[in-house]
Amino acid sequence: MEELSFEESLEKLEEIVNKLESGDVPLDDAIDEFNKAMQLVKVCNQKLTAAEESIAKIVKDNGELEKFEINE
Repeated sequence: MEELSFEESLEKLEEIVNKLESGDVPLDDAIDEFNKAMQLVKVCNQKLTAAEESIAKIVKDNGELEKFEINE
């Protein structure tokens, strides 16, 4: 699968869901589409996790990264 942005992956995932929800998909095609959707979910999850980890760090005055936590 080509490298897609988060937004592109989400768009393709929505297309697959709409296609499967239509009910006009032969079983073999539905299985293939489901497998593609699961790959897209994995890609989206990885990108969200990476973004979360990146956002959860702040740079100290000396340039070192420090985990950012909010204590409520």
